[in-house]
Amino acid sequence: MAKTGTTTQGLRAAIERSGYYPALVAEAVEAAVGGESVASYLVHQETTFDANEVRRHVTVLVLTPTRFIVSHTDEQAADSGSPTALATTSTESVKTGRISSVVLSRVVANPESYTPGTLPREVVLTIGWGAVSRIDLEPAACGDPNCEADHGYTGSSTADDLSLRVSEAGDGPDTVRQALAFAQALSEATAATATPAGR
Repeated sequence: MAKTGTTTQGLRAAIERSGYYPALVAEAVEAAVGGESVASYLVHQETTFDANEVRRHVTVLVLTPTRFIVSHTDEQAADSGSPTALATTSTESVKTGRISSVVLSRVVANPESYTPGTLPREVVLTIGWGAVSRIDLEPAACGDPNCEADHGYTGSSTADDLSLRVSEAGDGPDTVRQALAFAQALSEATAATATPAGR
């Protein structure tokens, strides 16, 4: 199994390196992990600009022998409704067997001269376990441009519980490597739970 880190201490060190309310984030994540060992993890901090405000957000993904844990922490600046700044942290724990898809998209430069092992410019990791689905609908049509009949709707349903983009330019090559390794570890873990016992 690919490893990005295999100890609670390594996970805590990665959270502290992110510099984003490390005591709060670490406490929430460690409470969710409980007594289980850490098989792999990924810590990703994202900064966004909203009008005149800078907003930060951190996502921590943890794989244990039985569960996938996702933690989000957001901050809210002081405003007229709240005289002090606030942070909200949430954790979700999903049994590994419930994960229905792990999608890893890689963006590479100069694909005609790509050599195996070259680090992608960016990766997008999308994980689905059935908590959130997106439905895209549009009017159905037939091939006749003069047809005015109602053909109903056509569309697609997509599992979209978590999508995380990591780039070499924005996050650094180590974070891209960590995202690749975490995706591999999670894929392997879901494949293992999908294999019938005794095989």
